[in-house]
Amino acid sequence: MHKVEDLKIWKKSIDLAKSVYQLTSQLPSNEKYGLVSQIKRSAISVSSNIAEGAGRNSSKEFKHFLSIANGSCYELHTQLILVIELNIISKEKVEHVIELCIEIQKMNYSFQKRL
Repeated sequence: MHKVEDLKIWKKSIDLAKSVYQLTSQLPSNEKYGLVSQIKRSAISVSSNIAEGAGRNSSKEFKHFLSIANGSCYELHTQLILVIELNIISKEKVEHVIELCIEIQKMNYSFQKRL
């Protein structure tokens, strides 16, 4: 078991979720139950799966949940690109969140290799 509050990747994923909530507050209200909802769920899933894995009994189980978190991060990344491609919000407003996704994806890959 790992103390989740000590994990840099978990802290970074919390920052990602906060950034997503700030970003989605700028999206149109007609997307509230569409992309906004899905984007928020994906962002929350990243930190939640890291936390769940940290509480498991083995490195194998932890890696499994890190893998799920990574999938959610890629899902979020795709949704953010879609928001840009649909001209719902400018690329400049989304870039920081995409960069955070990419950083977490890299951290996740490295962390799994170390476990």
